[in-house]
Amino acid sequence: MNEYQLEQINALQMVRQHINAGYGTSSPEPGQISNLSPETEIKHELRRYHDFRTRTAEFHQAHFEQTCTEKCYFNNLSACCSKDGIIVFFADVVINSLAASAAELDLLEHAIAHPVSHGKCIFLTHKGCLWRIKPIVCEMFVCQTAKNAAFENDPQAAEQWEAFEKERKTFTWPDQPVLFEYLERLFLDLGAESSLMHIHKSPGLLRIKKNREAASRPA
Repeated sequence: MNEYQLEQINALQMVRQHINAGYGTSSPEPGQISNLSPETEIKHELRRYHDFRTRTAEFHQAHFEQTCTEKCYFNNLSACCSKDGIIVFFADVVINSLAASAAELDLLEHAIAHPVSHGKCIFLTHKGCLWRIKPIVCEMFVCQTAKNAAFENDPQAAEQWEAFEKERKTFTWPDQPVLFEYLERLFLDLGAESSLMHIHKSPGLLRIKKNREAASRPA
């Protein structure tokens, strides 16, 4: 396996280990982490995120799917959807692992280690994407060509997409405490560490967090 495959499979196995720790064996139901109890604020944020992803998936299917499939996937124009091209956040792995069954995660692990195609995204098989909840970049990174095709005669759709972009940041952009940051910190506190923990490792995102913390200090 190359470096990209290794960091993906290591993160997935790490998350699965902690999810299953409370059971002794793999849970027969979609997983949970013991300290994500129903009373916590994080449960509310996870529900809010799932609702957001449902709405964006419906929008994507209605407005972008045909253009993206024809212009990029079949013609190999998109670097984002190519082999080793998907930027995955650690929180993406956690959220998907909480939602998926053990069998689904087994298939995902196998696909990462044994890609079906040498030129396409390693998460794809002949049956499609193996993520129950795809990485956020797969839904929200849309090139200008696709936007132009979708919004040229539909200004309301353009406004809705702009609203989705703003909503996305309430989960992923650490100028305030956000879900993706919390999930990374949760696993860091459990002793787990991954190169996919971009909010705690990316210089740019760390700078945003530092500015946030500085602004919150009393003058």
